[in-house]
Amino acid sequence: MKTLIAIPARYASTRYPGKPLVTLRGPDGEKTLIRRSWEAAMAVKGIDRVVVATDDARIADHATAFGAEVVMTSPDAQNGTERCAEVALALPGYDVIVNLQGDAPLTPPWFVEALVAGLVADPEAEVATPVLRCDGRAVAGFLADRRAGRVGGTTAVFGAGGRALYFSKEVIPYTGRSHAPDDPTPVFHHVGVYAYRPAALAAYTGWPQGPLETLEGLEQLRFLEQGRPLLCVEVMAQGRQFWELNNPSDVAVIETMLHDMAKALQ
Repeated sequence: MKTLIAIPARYASTRYPGKPLVTLRGPDGEKTLIRRSWEAAMAVKGIDRVVVATDDARIADHATAFGAEVVMTSPDAQNGTERCAEVALALPGYDVIVNLQGDAPLTPPWFVEALVAGLVADPEAEVATPVLRCDGRAVAGFLADRRAGRVGGTTAVFGAGGRALYFSKEVIPYTGRSHAPDDPTPVFHHVGVYAYRPAALAAYTGWPQGPLETLEGLEQLRFLEQGRPLLCVEVMAQGRQFWELNNPSDVAVIETMLHDMAKALQ
């Protein structure tokens, strides 16, 4: 089973232009977001190849300078999944293509390992993505983002066998009550990683954006709108903090988590 990780990265982000080149200060010094995401991908076991997929020369030059392999993609690609589809065409011969989004540098390697294993074990699933059960603290953070008008993490709901029902930037499902900070909740945080079969990527680029994908700005909804099976794989934090860089305010949050992780390893 040959597996490739592609890290989509674009400079012209609507919410945060230049995001891949933003510097994050950790105990190991200052490194850009795209470099930390690449290092997270390189830590995953059982992966045959890791590439950065971008249409921007600034990102490509920077990634090449720190040792990453780069695949240039079209500026017309609408999202990371379409960039991964271009990578699959440029680099054929892989059984699984993993999309580790370039704004998730805290992704633990076991998240990706569990994701690939889940897709391999479920031959009917065309795509798989990890979900992490939220504690009360995480849900409170999501709700605070929404009250402040910020787009925070994405939540997922799924049914029998882990089949995805919906993903939203709103906090779903509605729980009707507050939760203690350390208590588990019925809310699942969608982790920004996908594993695709090459045929699913090839089909994706031929479908138009549907109304739900357009409204939510979530690329995975295109699979659901086309009735394609998408597997949610529950992963465990194992004491590791997880956050994505969606807004400028997330820089300080991630920097704090980087330092916390280093202290926990001491």
